[in-house]
Amino acid sequence: MSRPVLQVIAASTRPGRRGIAVARWVQRLAQEHGGFDVELVDLAEVGLPVFDEPDHPRLQRYTHQHTKDWSATVSRADAFVFVTPEYNHSFPASLKNALDYLSVEWADKAAALVTYGGVSAGLRASSAVKPVLGALRLHTVPEAISVPFFAQFLDDQDEFVPNAELEAGGKAMLDELARVTPALRSLRAA
Repeated sequence: MSRPVLQVIAASTRPGRRGIAVARWVQRLAQEHGGFDVELVDLAEVGLPVFDEPDHPRLQRYTHQHTKDWSATVSRADAFVFVTPEYNHSFPASLKNALDYLSVEWADKAAALVTYGGVSAGLRASSAVKPVLGALRLHTVPEAISVPFFAQFLDDQDEFVPNAELEAGGKAMLDELARVTPALRSLRAA
């Protein structure tokens, strides 16, 4: 059986965003982990308009090419790491929109959260997105990364340079994703 595909989804789409550096770090960490084939999915590049399909996503009767492309992207993944900032005590509309576009494609796959922000480290974004992920039948692992005052970890080239605790937390998160993903993969195959 081939290695599972892990997609690292960068949720922030705003111009001048700096959180993409966090997503690139998660991508590198996952590649070094070795348990997955890793893809970085940048919602700014995906460029989905506000949800515009006439039928409910569970029917998978997509009329727009951008939805068909998004469906194909998400379908090839076995697990996800959602890298999201906290906006106004929640997660960004870009992530909610991307999640709402699909239904079946998300189901029975593992997910982990990497949040970042100021003093709250994005924890309110994590609390807000978990019920949405659950409604889509994504199985969120409890191991997560929350980065407080994330700008302190950016170097002069805006590269994310984590401390030992963040590295250890990331390894634990990826270990747990690697543990549960095969079980969910076999569930989907049944």
